Amino acid sequence: MARRRKVKFLRIEKLMMKFCILLIVLMPASSVFGKAMLSKSNIEVERLKREISMKSRKNQSLMMKVNELRSFDNIQAIASRQGLAYNSANVKVIDID
Repeated sequence: MARRRKVKFLRIEKLMMKFCILLIVLMPASSVFGKAMLSKSNIEVERLKREISMKSRKNQSLMMKVNELRSFDNIQAIASRQGLAYNSANVKVIDID
C-alpha cells in the first residue's frame, strides 16, 4: 500500500488561496451592489425629470397669466373701473442715447 503524503503549503500560498477565494466571493456581490446603486440613481433621475416637467408647465402657465394681466386692454379696463382715463397727450417718451 502506498502511503499518501500530506501536502504542505507555504504561508504565502495559503494567503494567496484565501485571497482568491475572497475575490471569487466578492466579485459577484460587488456587481450586484453596483447595479442596485445604478438602478436607484436612474429612479432618482426619472423622478427629477418629472418634477422639472411639472415645474416647467406651471412656469409656462404663470407666464401666460402675467402676459394676460399686463396687456394694455386689461390695464385700461382696470384703470377705467377705478375712474382713471387714458390721455395720450400726457404720455412722455424719454429717449436715452
